[in-house]
Amino acid sequence: MKAYLEIDETEKLENAATCQRDRLLVRLLARLGCGVSEALALTTKDIDFQRGTVRIEHLETRVRLICINCNARIGKSHSFCPKCGKIVDKTVTEERQRRRMRTLPIDAGTLDFLRSYIDRGGIVTGDSRRGIFSINRHRAWQIIKDCAHRAGLPGLLNPETGKAHGVSPHRLQDAFAVHAVRVDDSGDGLRLLQEHLGHASFNTTAKYRKVAGEEFKEWYSKLWSREEKQGGA
Repeated sequence: MKAYLEIDETEKLENAATCQRDRLLVRLLARLGCGVSEALALTTKDIDFQRGTVRIEHLETRVRLICINCNARIGKSHSFCPKCGKIVDKTVTEERQRRRMRTLPIDAGTLDFLRSYIDRGGIVTGDSRRGIFSINRHRAWQIIKDCAHRAGLPGLLNPETGKAHGVSPHRLQDAFAVHAVRVDDSGDGLRLLQEHLGHASFNTTAKYRKVAGEEFKEWYSKLWSREEKQGGA
C-alpha cells in the first residue's frame, strides 16, 4: 500500500468528478497544494487573471489555557501552576486567531478552468462576496472520497502511524508536495515549497523529501552498492 498519490492519480480523481464544481475543487487542491479550508474560502477577488496568481487566506486558530489565579499560561498536563504554584482545578481558555495571506502562481490550464467556471455562472453570490464554492469542509471531504471510489483508487498508508486511510483533501496537498520535491529537491526548491505551502517550520516541508521512505532506502542501498558490485565481479 502506498503513502502518497501520484500526479496521474489526482488527474483520475478529477476526471471522476460528476460536475464542474467538484472537478475544479479537485484540481485546485492538487495543482495549488492548498488546504481544503483555503480552497473553500476563495472568492473571485482572490484571482488575478492578468498576473496568473491566486491569493490564499489562511486563518490560524490558537487555544491557550490560562491560570485563573495569576493569568499565567499553563499546559494541559499541569496539575499546579508553574508561576503561582496553586492547584490547577479551573482554567480560562483563550482563543486567538491570526490571518496570514500568501499569493500563489497558478498554471495556465487551471486558470482557464477558473475563468470558464466563473463565466458560466458557477460562482455563489452572497454577503457581498462572490465565492467560488458554496460547500463546507464535510461536503468537500465527501466529494473527494466519492471521486476516489469512482476512480478506483486504493487506500493510502500513513507513513507516520502505519495506519491505512482513505483518500482525503489533504492527500491531494501531499501529492502536490511530493511531486514538487521529486522535480526539485534542492535547498532553493524546498525553500520555495515551504513558502508556497505556508509552512511556518521547514521541518514540516522537509518530511516530503522522504517520499514514503524511498530516500532512506536509496541512502541505505548506496552504502553497500560497492560491496555488491565487487562480490559479483
